[in-house]
Amino acid sequence: MTPDFNENIERDGTAAVATESWREFLLGDVPDDELPPPDADLLSMWVADMDIAAPQVAVDAMRERLDRRILGYTRAADEAYRTAFAEWCARRYDWAFDDDHLVIGRGVVPALIDLIDCICDDPGDKVVTLTPAYHWFEEATHQHGLELVTCPLVVVDERTTVDLGALEPLLADPDARLFLLCHPHNPNGRDWTVEELTAMADLCRAHGVQIISDEIHADLLRSGRHHTPLAALAPPEDEVVTCLAPSKTFNLAGLLFSNIVVPGDELRAKFDERNSGITNPLSLAAATAVYREGDAWLDALRLHLDHNLRLVGETVASRLPAARYEIPDATYLAWIDLGAHADGIDDLSAFFAREAHVLVEGPHKFVADADRCIRLNVACPTQKVVDALDRMIGALERHAAGSVAAATADPLG
Repeated sequence: MTPDFNENIERDGTAAVATESWREFLLGDVPDDELPPPDADLLSMWVADMDIAAPQVAVDAMRERLDRRILGYTRAADEAYRTAFAEWCARRYDWAFDDDHLVIGRGVVPALIDLIDCICDDPGDKVVTLTPAYHWFEEATHQHGLELVTCPLVVVDERTTVDLGALEPLLADPDARLFLLCHPHNPNGRDWTVEELTAMADLCRAHGVQIISDEIHADLLRSGRHHTPLAALAPPEDEVVTCLAPSKTFNLAGLLFSNIVVPGDELRAKFDERNSGITNPLSLAAATAVYREGDAWLDALRLHLDHNLRLVGETVASRLPAARYEIPDATYLAWIDLGAHADGIDDLSAFFAREAHVLVEGPHKFVADADRCIRLNVACPTQKVVDALDRMIGALERHAAGSVAAATADPLG
């Protein structure tokens, strides 16, 4: 059966963060009088989960597991699951790893928090990352009282890339202990090339810096692209930690399940101490099913996302001439630099919520170098993307007209 990615699925009453917790997580500091009215028809395009049904094989596997009627403590070391995941990595990434290196976690973010603490054992240690970055990189670092050092990405020939010249002195700092890489990158969706990955790994090796590669969006590539894990390129002595999960790929984020591949024996022993070895039985059933049988569903999803992201590009090019948008290599997230269209707007998330009734993440949700940028989640029915863009661009046009009118009315303007 071909999945219908344009099906409208009602999420109200499910305690969904996307629709029921936006005030808390997205606009917590915004005064009530600057929020949309209670009866507003809000389009939620902010949090990184999908308005798309999970694969039927996942739902069926959980139902079958429920039919066993006992949901007791469940081992994370299940052989059937580990085989399914290893075969997925071989099939999709041409990558093999030692089974002993796989630790099943509660999610990538909890794993990052624990791993940073395991690696950085001196209060003066520094963590390095590329920006703009996912806000949890900063929060996970600051939870341990450590400094996050940022290296801005650059645009060369209309393509976002790594400034290796700026990155090297940050890694050469004697206090730099850890490099947090997002591959593919969140928020801009770059899937780093073999050349870029090799160069970054070489710098880290030269300066004795451990690498954690967050590859949670690795499956969500544009059609025809191939993802290469950093660990597949780096020599074994680099002991690159790789973080993957079925959560983004198959819209299973609420199951709190992740795959953390930790080659270093000492680090893995420390990390293992923080994991119980027990997992949610429904999470295990769903993850096993999608890694065994989820290829066709994912390939169809990628076509849908390709279409929605092209639509964003066409709309931005035709209606927002001062904006910059680069179709991402991966993810379902459109990263848009609004440029001069954002002039005079202090809080883009609050502006679009109030003026367009669209919920998007603005610069304050990302670590550095995100001024005038928004992140739009397009993993949803295409009509929702169309409606959101139309509302948002209309709000920007009204804002621009109001600014011109105000300047014209002011003889000193």
